[in-house]
Amino acid sequence: MAGRFTPRPTRPTLADGRPVDLRLTLGPLRRGPGDPAFRITDDGSFWRASRTPHGPGTLRVRAGDDGVEADAWGPGADWLRDRLPDLLGAADDPASFVPRHRLVLAVHRRRPGLRLTRTGLVLESLVPSVLEQKVTTAEAYGSWRALLRRYGEPAPGPAPEGMGVMPDARTWARIPSWEWHRANVDGRRAATIVRAARVAPRLEEAALMDPPAARRRLELVPGIGPWTSAETVQRSHGAPDEVTTGDLHLPGIVGWALAGDRAADDAAMLELLAPYAGQRHRAARLLLLSGRVPPRRAPRRAPGDITRL
Repeated sequence: MAGRFTPRPTRPTLADGRPVDLRLTLGPLRRGPGDPAFRITDDGSFWRASRTPHGPGTLRVRAGDDGVEADAWGPGADWLRDRLPDLLGAADDPASFVPRHRLVLAVHRRRPGLRLTRTGLVLESLVPSVLEQKVTTAEAYGSWRALLRRYGEPAPGPAPEGMGVMPDARTWARIPSWEWHRANVDGRRAATIVRAARVAPRLEEAALMDPPAARRRLELVPGIGPWTSAETVQRSHGAPDEVTTGDLHLPGIVGWALAGDRAADDAAMLELLAPYAGQRHRAARLLLLSGRVPPRRAPRRAPGDITRL
C-alpha cells in the first residue's frame, strides 16, 4: 500500500472547487525519498518525471492562490497537461464513500483532500511494484534509484538536479543480468520486468480497461500476481476497490484497526472490508492514514543485499 504523508496546511482545489491534498493524492507515486522521478521542493512544488506515449515529460504542480497551478516540459508535456485532472483525482468521487466504522469516519472527515490519482501509465506503475515483491521497501527503493540513474535519462525542462525519466520498454528488456544483480534485483524479479517490457504495448492497453480487466491482463505475465496487479492499477487507474492482497502488513493493520485482530489474514481483511465494496482500497488507505497499527512484536526484517553474493 501507499505510505503515509503529512498534509500541508494549504488546501488547493480542483477546477470545480473541490479540495485536493497534493501530498496525499500524489504521494503514492513517490518510490522513496530519493526517487529520481519524483521530487518535492522547498517551495511546495511537486515534480514528476514520466515517460508518456509521446516521450519524456516533466510536470510541476503546486498550490496557487486560485487552486492548483501546473507547468510541463518535454515531448510529453501536452500529454501530461491533458491528463492533469485525472492525476489530481478529478474523476475520483470520495463523496460517494460511506464510512461504516467510527475510525474510518473520523479519518475521512480529517482528510477531505484525499483523492485517488490516475496516471494512465501502466509500465510506470508496474516496474517499481515488481521491484517491491518479497523485499523490504528500502531494498526496492534502492533498486529503483539505481536502475533509473543507470538507464534513465535526464528529466526535461528546469527539473531539480538529479531527476530522471525511467527507461523505455526496449531498454528495460535489454538490461543485462549482471546489471540487475548490481542493482540488488534477483533473477525472478528481473525476469518478470523483462517479460513485461517485451509486451509493454499490450500492457499499456490495459489503461483503457476497467480495473478488474486490467488486472487480468497484467496477470497473464508470469511473475505478476494479485499483489502486483493491485498495486499497479491503484496508481494507473485510480481504482477505489482494488485492495491489495498478499501483503505482509496490510491484513494485520486492517484487522487491528477494525476488530483488534493483529493476526488477520487476507480472508479476514476482505471480510472486514466487505461493507466498503466498491471502495475497499479507499477504506484501506484511510485506515493506513489513521496511524492505528498493531504494536510490533518481532524485529524488522533486515534488508538483503545480493550484490555481495
